[in-house]
Amino acid sequence: MHDTLNRFRFDGTNVRGRHVDLDATWKAALANNDYPPPVRDALGELMAASLLLIGTLKLEGSLKVEARGDGPLSLMVVQATSRRTVRGLAQWHDPVPESGDLQTLMGEGGHLVLTIEPEGEGQQYQGIVDLEGGSVASALEAYFERSEQLPTRIWLAADGAHAGGLLLQRMPGETDDDPDAWDRTVSLASTLTGLELLGLPANDLLYRLFHEETVRVFDPEYVSFRCSCTKERVSNMLRGLGQAEVQATLDQEGEVRVNCEFCGKAYVFDPVDAEALFAANIPPDSPSSPQ
Repeated sequence: MHDTLNRFRFDGTNVRGRHVDLDATWKAALANNDYPPPVRDALGELMAASLLLIGTLKLEGSLKVEARGDGPLSLMVVQATSRRTVRGLAQWHDPVPESGDLQTLMGEGGHLVLTIEPEGEGQQYQGIVDLEGGSVASALEAYFERSEQLPTRIWLAADGAHAGGLLLQRMPGETDDDPDAWDRTVSLASTLTGLELLGLPANDLLYRLFHEETVRVFDPEYVSFRCSCTKERVSNMLRGLGQAEVQATLDQEGEVRVNCEFCGKAYVFDPVDAEALFAANIPPDSPSSPQ
């Protein structure tokens, strides 16, 4: 099944895993953007990785992963939520090399910023890691090794139709009747190809890799593309710009149009709408005109 996040574990060991397969979710993210293939594929890998990671967190909230650099691919932002929704975008400038690893695309100063935002009053957590190893997967593995001290391996792939990923983790403090399980399962997973990751359903993929292991696969969780943009948020953004800048745009264009970079939705404010934005900020007892 497509657009699912699948949890599994190896019985009698401390190894667990996640698999994600994006189809319509990935196509929705691409619907309003014409990314060069290297940018598109890097963003698809980051979206798949973000869902794998949010699936490991025991919290209600969101995970935002930002990749920033000074290369042709200057920014990728992906936000995944505990409700299994995801959105993402990338910014780039020409020329984009037709081939090369992520470090080539993002430049020598490229880095990842991971921000965990719990719902309610929970404390926000942020971690930063350099883009090492030339891929999204290797950078995230380095993050887990340094920040979480949690052995983690990740495999990712994306093209114009699908994005997918596989994650293995060795959990401390859990049953470990098979001390060789981690090295063995990682070795088996390392035979995985990008075509298999993008083309095989979860059960078929796990059987191909681990048919000699005892794998417990849990019910799939469905994922979807969903943007959190609203007219209220856009209104607050325009208020932050200030009335003078909004009025200047109205004078020049006749309207203020804001397009969401994630989903492409257009929010249009005419002069009456703009006046209402700032009229709402006037205290009720304020005079309507100078005395």
